[in-house]
Amino acid sequence: MRLVLDTNILVSALIRKATPPYLLYRAWRNRRFALLTSSWQLAEVEDVFARPRLQKYILEEEAREIVLGLRTEAEQIDASAVEVSYSPDPDDNRILAIAVAGRGDYVVSGDKAHMLSLGKAEGIPIITARQALDILF
Repeated sequence: MRLVLDTNILVSALIRKATPPYLLYRAWRNRRFALLTSSWQLAEVEDVFARPRLQKYILEEEAREIVLGLRTEAEQIDASAVEVSYSPDPDDNRILAIAVAGRGDYVVSGDKAHMLSLGKAEGIPIITARQALDILF
């Protein structure tokens, strides 16, 4: 199975352990699915992890581990040639473009307002972390 994890899922995985985002992150690290990402998302993840207001919630070592994993173990997708405009948030559209370009099976997000409300993009379902875990296990 090929998944795209929205950046909010990756951030949530480090902030709250034993939650669906964390369990999904651990499932990826245990090779239960292929994770699709892009150089743009890597930069976004690094930027979010460096925000001062999150420093008290995220251990620096864990943030480095996620970034290293994304660089070395996730499938890097060049989504620059894919333009989608389903969400009013341009960053969400970049996440969706990864799924389209990488032929993902699902996009996993915690963004109810912009992502989950879409239901799907280009035929690719947009689901919650809990739904993804139910599919995987």
